Amino acid sequence: MKHPPGRVAMPALALYAQIKEHITRRIQSGEWPAGHRLPSEHELVAQFGISRMTANRALRELVDEGRIVRVAGVGSFVAEDRPQSTLLQIANIASEIRARGHDYGFKLIVAERQPASPDVAAWLDLRPGESVFHSTCLHLENGLPVQLEERWVNPRVVPDYLAQDFSRLAPSEYLVRHVPFDQIEHVVDAVLPSADQARRLDMREEQPCLLLTRRTWTRGTPVTVVRCLHPASRYRLGSRFKADGNPTFN
Repeated sequence: MKHPPGRVAMPALALYAQIKEHITRRIQSGEWPAGHRLPSEHELVAQFGISRMTANRALRELVDEGRIVRVAGVGSFVAEDRPQSTLLQIANIASEIRARGHDYGFKLIVAERQPASPDVAAWLDLRPGESVFHSTCLHLENGLPVQLEERWVNPRVVPDYLAQDFSRLAPSEYLVRHVPFDQIEHVVDAVLPSADQARRLDMREEQPCLLLTRRTWTRGTPVTVVRCLHPASRYRLGSRFKADGNPTFN
């Protein structure tokens, strides 16, 4: 295959992957920092002698991987690093977002009393059908959903849970401030969102999510179980701790 003068010849196999590698190398090297405007599809077609479909696939997959963001009518830009939340502490997502200099948003979807399902009853050491508190809320960073939180709370431990004004203080913040705990369990799974979850998180159903399930106890009594769903392209979970294996919980 002959390439017109000025074009860069690339292997015929998996051209879209070659374009992705070309862009990824420049992002990882720091040559293209967060916010840098990428070449348009038209410019990629002209530079590499590829089809527009190939250029579109490369950019689309980079969006799905969280490396770039595309703004309709404006262009494609290098995405900011995905924020990382600790697994060894109960993180305050509002504080994390504000610490990055970003705007934090919160939407309470539901706060109610409901009968415990068999799973929830087992998690909270209650009888199936026994009354539990349930809340669902959405956390946003710069207007973009980054976490869908669904929580069940043991009424025996936190009887005033539903009496709180969650428009002023998110459920997680209220519990951390007012309910002592001495044990935490974290489990992380890779999952696909349901149609409703994808709609709330403003993402496609085929895009992967990280699901963090957290349980807390006080003096051996379960306090709460919460399931935090994060779009994998916008968030990551990780930890750093001392080699002696004795982290400090906050």
